[in-house]
Amino acid sequence: MHTVKLFSDFTGFEWDNANRQKNWEKHHVAWWECEELFFNQPLYVLPDPIHSTSEHRFFALGVTNGGRLLFIVFTQRTKKVRVISARDMSKKERMVYIEKAQKDAST
Repeated sequence: MHTVKLFSDFTGFEWDNANRQKNWEKHHVAWWECEELFFNQPLYVLPDPIHSTSEHRFFALGVTNGGRLLFIVFTQRTKKVRVISARDMSKKERMVYIEKAQKDAST
């Protein structure tokens, strides 16, 4: 998995109001929680080639300032991160995230 080095030159976030509202209504994830994730460690980012038909998409596993573990799908538009969807990590994703974080912390 990659860390946040992908974003060495990003300057902020670009939001689609419909996606922001959908994330809240469907998963109770606030836009600011999504943004927090990208500033906290550990943050693991992988490409999402299956859903990258018209633009490069990625998914991120990370943690908010409040300790909430989130799974976020996003794209990078120019120098901005555009969140497409966000939800709590599944049980399997949490296990992967925690195991990877523990391994990284011990090395």
